Amino acid sequence: MTQSNQIITGASAAILIMLASACGRGGAVETSEAARPANGEVNVYSARHYDSDLAIYDAFTAETGIRVNLIEAGGDALIERLSREAEASPADVFITADAGILWRAEDRGVLRPIEDPAILERVPAQFRDPENEWVALSKRARIIIYDKARGAPEGLSDYDDLASPKFAGEICVRSSTNVYNQSLLAGIIENEGAEKAEEWTKGVVANFARKPEGNDTSQIEAVAAGQCRISIVNSYYLARYVGSDNARMRAIGEKVGFIFPNQDTTGTHINISGVGVARYAPDPENAEKLIAFLLSDEAQEAFAAGNNEYPVVAGVKASGPISSFGEFRADTIDMSALGAHQTQAVKIFDRSGWR
Repeated sequence: MTQSNQIITGASAAILIMLASACGRGGAVETSEAARPANGEVNVYSARHYDSDLAIYDAFTAETGIRVNLIEAGGDALIERLSREAEASPADVFITADAGILWRAEDRGVLRPIEDPAILERVPAQFRDPENEWVALSKRARIIIYDKARGAPEGLSDYDDLASPKFAGEICVRSSTNVYNQSLLAGIIENEGAEKAEEWTKGVVANFARKPEGNDTSQIEAVAAGQCRISIVNSYYLARYVGSDNARMRAIGEKVGFIFPNQDTTGTHINISGVGVARYAPDPENAEKLIAFLLSDEAQEAFAAGNNEYPVVAGVKASGPISSFGEFRADTIDMSALGAHQTQAVKIFDRSGWR
């Protein structure tokens, strides 16, 4: 049994204990000025900013004795930093949200292949890079939401339906500069071709209730307030409202219905959070130990639950508010395609007037 296998099977209940104490924490994982720990350190550049992730890093340290040093920033900013630092970079691990950003990291040459086969075997082929430079850690669905007060829109079951003239003036969305929308369009390009993707984009633009603005949270609140009838958001944003301890947020969530699109065709568009080993990692062995830990059953459940996402390892069940959304058919395209078609998606958005 390899060291990574031992870590995968040995992840302890400390994760759950530390998650319980994570509320109210923020910023980077604290590190002392004491001498370097006997089992070393691992330096993480992460574009995920959740207290629950910090608790999992604490559990990794408790399990392995390896200290986690964390730097947080946006995914593209971290890629730029890794590129600029080059061989002088202290980063061992790169974590980000969205397959398109993982593709950008690979394209910029800031990652190296993951070597431990135990890690690669834990992740379905759809959710890992063909060159093994990154693997997914969690996944989310890009769902269609609607104003319950106006009822479920008749004839709306697929992404394609959003381009129907019957929904003129009813759709609000965020900007095409957002990587989630770019990845969605890249998925449509992969499934239906560029010509059909451009026709779809022009149809959706014609149905805008307002110019693109805000984030996914803004779209949920606009639909709940009746400012528009329909939008597209990541599933975890709506789960935050549905499961919130805040009465106002729960009330907003109760006003919004949702659809898992394309259940009779390609399946609902899926995106991921993922991880890779930095190209010039000072300690690639500890980097892979951390990745293996994040793919253990216990860490998978906690990592996904912390942001209302779905685990990526087969057999690990979703928990928390997202589990109430029920089962659905997911798209099966390789996540690498979302990056490969990204440049084309941006050009289509520009030509279609989706700003």
